[in-house]
Amino acid sequence: MSNSNEVQSSLFPTYARYPISLVKGQGSWLWDDQGNKYLDFMSGLAVTNLGHAPEKVKEKLKLQLDELWHVSNLFQIPNQEKAAALLTANSCADAVFFCNSGAEANEAAIKLSRRYHQKVKGSDRYEVITFEQSFHGRTLATLTATGQAKVKEGFLPLPAGFITVPLHDLEALKAAISDHTAAIMIEMVLAEGGVHPVQPEFIKAVAALCKEQGILLIVDEVQTGMGRTGKWFAHEHYGIEPDIFTVAKGIASGFPAGAMLGKEYLREAFTPGSHATTFGGTPIATAAIIATIETMLEDRLPERAATISQYLMSQLNEKLAGIPFVNEIRGLGLIVGIECQEPVNEIVLEGQKRGLLFVTAGPNVIRLLPNLYVTEEEIDQALEILVGLIHDHTAVKKA
Repeated sequence: MSNSNEVQSSLFPTYARYPISLVKGQGSWLWDDQGNKYLDFMSGLAVTNLGHAPEKVKEKLKLQLDELWHVSNLFQIPNQEKAAALLTANSCADAVFFCNSGAEANEAAIKLSRRYHQKVKGSDRYEVITFEQSFHGRTLATLTATGQAKVKEGFLPLPAGFITVPLHDLEALKAAISDHTAAIMIEMVLAEGGVHPVQPEFIKAVAALCKEQGILLIVDEVQTGMGRTGKWFAHEHYGIEPDIFTVAKGIASGFPAGAMLGKEYLREAFTPGSHATTFGGTPIATAAIIATIETMLEDRLPERAATISQYLMSQLNEKLAGIPFVNEIRGLGLIVGIECQEPVNEIVLEGQKRGLLFVTAGPNVIRLLPNLYVTEEEIDQALEILVGLIHDHTAVKKA
């Protein structure tokens, strides 16, 4: 027990938390316990894609709370069947495994790729190739798959079976492939790694390489899925169909949920007892998933995101043009990165004081993640604050 007079939190200090306690949310707006109002361009890190407290999801959850919460996956769960059918109807996948997070979805994808090769194909394939600056989760397997050294510090020894190569280096990728390669795992936008969209010609070459060599292609759509990029899933922009892809963040409007989706021929690898979860796909979680997807379908939200993102990018390019501090503006749909010449954490903190919430993607990149209902007026408000922040920051640096 601490001898300090200060009250110490009972939480492990795994987060460098901002000094703000958010207590209410509606649409694009959040309020803290002091009554301050914030325009939210974080969306809980690409989670609240429908905005805060979306009405249809709220109503569906209220109804489910009065009926049934948990029974375990030893029983038939009608909501789970419906949620899976909605996901496969709106994607290239044929089967779904529900879990609780993006890391768990990626764990399931890694396990499925190994088991498919070893139990179905009878081969000794187990290695997964990933890319530098990628981010796939915080479990031991997914942090090993992640192409960033900082997440691995202090967790040695790391699991075997993972190789990381530079993104867009096709020769390095080919050199890494061996008789033990089970899968290549990639994000369509390296979100945590700086908001870097994958080059179309590279991902098409990767997909062709996988087919040619009998390797499974896994696409991590945890941050880019569920309409954020202007399509249901980001890989649709590239005209490819992965064998496996994963989703989480935006799938249930803030209720903890994730899913791994795969092609029909992978079913026989995940037989009863091969993989499981206690809380994945509960009646409550799948109620939130169903309501989220039905809302997206009714309001054509992927299409809306594609349209409104064009307005966001055009305004950013216009208003930030000619500012030497800004190196590049890039992204896909409503995941946008503004790469700057210097670290931007001070700009993030000052933005909070002015009522705008956004986040970084690495030290020098401002990341914008508005919800899919964001309006032109809200974009104008956000950019007025953001442009002012950048101008003020550069003026201080000059002084």
